[in-house]
Amino acid sequence: MHASKFGLGWEMAFLRGENRCPPVASAVRARRVISTPMDAEACYRAVEGRDGRFTGRFYLAVRTTRIYCRPGCPARLPKRENTMFFPSAAAAEAAGFRACMRCRPDASAGSFAQAGTAATLSRALRLMEESGEASGLAGKLGVSDRHLRRLFAQHLGVPPAAVLRTRRLHLARQLLESSQLPMIDVAQAAGFASLRRFNEAVRGGFGRTPTQLRRQVHVREGQTAILLRLPFHPPLDFEALLAFFAPRALPGIEEVSGGVWRRTVREGVLEVRRGGEAHLEVSLPAALAPKALRIATGVQRVFDLRADPEAIAAHLGREKILRPFLRAGLRVPGAWDPFEMAVRAILGQQISVSRARVLAEQLTEKYGERVAQGWLFPTPERLATADLRGMPGVRARAIPALARAVVEGEVRLDAAADPAALRTIPGVGEWTAQVIALRALGEPDAFPAADLGLCRALGLAPRELAARSESWRPWRAYAAAAVWLA
Repeated sequence: MHASKFGLGWEMAFLRGENRCPPVASAVRARRVISTPMDAEACYRAVEGRDGRFTGRFYLAVRTTRIYCRPGCPARLPKRENTMFFPSAAAAEAAGFRACMRCRPDASAGSFAQAGTAATLSRALRLMEESGEASGLAGKLGVSDRHLRRLFAQHLGVPPAAVLRTRRLHLARQLLESSQLPMIDVAQAAGFASLRRFNEAVRGGFGRTPTQLRRQVHVREGQTAILLRLPFHPPLDFEALLAFFAPRALPGIEEVSGGVWRRTVREGVLEVRRGGEAHLEVSLPAALAPKALRIATGVQRVFDLRADPEAIAAHLGREKILRPFLRAGLRVPGAWDPFEMAVRAILGQQISVSRARVLAEQLTEKYGERVAQGWLFPTPERLATADLRGMPGVRARAIPALARAVVEGEVRLDAAADPAALRTIPGVGEWTAQVIALRALGEPDAFPAADLGLCRALGLAPRELAARSESWRPWRAYAAAAVWLA
């Protein structure tokens, strides 16, 4: 998101103690984005309108009840003099406010500050979600710890540990409400070091004990699966993503049928389906509870749930050549396993989707692992020493080279990855590196200008397309996705 759309002024004002609000349009007028920070009065007018479209842009806290809500909460409107505004749920909780039990502001998708005001901050948040740890972030991102803390304070109002703690706390609530897991298992799955700290965090965050939270919902007798609700900024063209994944799904590893995306993991099979207007529902075996945080992050990456489709469409819609391909709810189709996606990008060089899938199936059958419920894609360790003779020469050399680079730490395939490092691997050219960055690493500005499908659809040569796409920054990946999904 452009800095002009979500400027830094209001965040600095927040840190100075001024009660100002992020720039949102008044809910009583036609919705539009303005480029200057709005004060608390404008934010309060947005809350008066009960418009849920402002969810994630700011959080409303009520001094008298010590509860914070999201815009659109059905609770009685508080008096203006009793309200405060915060840039993130973590900031509201750090100030001593508890999440509303009616509108569940903790379940809203990541704030727009997280989405685009600072690339380093965005990568730090993604890395923290992937690893489940707040320590060591600065070193992985190549910045100083002081600088990273300053970014978190400037944009979110809290240090990294507080953001992670909030995420763990609200994951714990979902586990309490959707499973019959013992309390100690819920605490460990959510990342709390002890049951005592877990109990204290739940009481502090929700004003209720874990047992009281569980009593508020009905868990079906005999239910063995865990159900997680992952929010997103609507709309989401879920069906278009499923249609993209279906012809690329590897038998025994992924499956798309009946409006459901399934993924095989060692402990069982995940299922993702549309759960409502603003969330997806993830069903996973109880055995996967300890990995619930990472699973949620993986599903968010696959379906690009952190994106703001309205802002992206507004930006790309200025380009006449892209308008025929733009659909409401545009997302970039991601990947469950970044290494798997990187290997498949190499396999897909200059061949059709169906042929690339056949090669990936053969690779899986020879070097993957068979489990009770299907297959697991080959690991970097397994492919690092693989003899791929019989496969086209460039691919046969590039895949083991990539695997060795990942095993030895020369190439990272997480939020701290440097896409430029991929091009140091023999056989990985610009197109392959861009596809990996786009689908495996979630880089919003990655763009494979030499992609044959893009060039044909847009009627431009690679060099012309690369030049034309400069005006599509910082969301060129979404321009590519719009064409592919169409």
